[in-house]
Amino acid sequence: MKAEALVQSPWALARWLVLAPHPDDETLGAGALITHCAAHDRLGGIAFLTDGTGSHPKGTPRVAATRRREARNAVGRLGAKAIPTIWMGWRDSHPYPTDSKAFAREADRLAMLLRWHRIDAIAVSDKSEAHCDHVAAYRLAEAALRRARRPIALFAYHVWSETPQRARHITTPAMPVGQRRHALLAHRSQLSPVIGEGFRLPREKLRMAAQDVLTLRRDCQ
Repeated sequence: MKAEALVQSPWALARWLVLAPHPDDETLGAGALITHCAAHDRLGGIAFLTDGTGSHPKGTPRVAATRRREARNAVGRLGAKAIPTIWMGWRDSHPYPTDSKAFAREADRLAMLLRWHRIDAIAVSDKSEAHCDHVAAYRLAEAALRRARRPIALFAYHVWSETPQRARHITTPAMPVGQRRHALLAHRSQLSPVIGEGFRLPREKLRMAAQDVLTLRRDCQ
């Protein structure tokens, strides 16, 4: 798989928005992008699609509040504490159908944010991901771009899916050693029973690469 360096690509000076389906996907899928763009004043915002409550059994208290707090801590550890954070507030694992009025309303909302923050490129979970929220985030980004009334490139990151071979890719600069792991450890509810039994991230996710590989899905150039 060939990939060009972000800093040598047409999107080197782009203003980015990262759309994460759940709190923790921002670090898993786009942590290096967030760190690089925040350090160079090229990060316009980080949006979280869902409240993250699907990680624990129904009735577990404080899940949404805990995951929001963890995400804020993780974003800070990625060097993006001052970056605008948007919470879309969708219910975890219950995405709106793409032909529903609710989905159209949310696409309009995201499009407005893209215009407001002057976004040139968006990074979102790929359409090939198995989880319904990851696919919904991609479809929402697609719909928002059609409504945004400005040229915006669409890139996908891969949390649980394989990076496709036949596509155009860019790679971010490498993060400092251990920074992604440090940010991911902020998501304690996904790594330990701190608020009860629930989903657990595989331990190998703590040993992820220092770079992000992003797949171009829609070119605005």
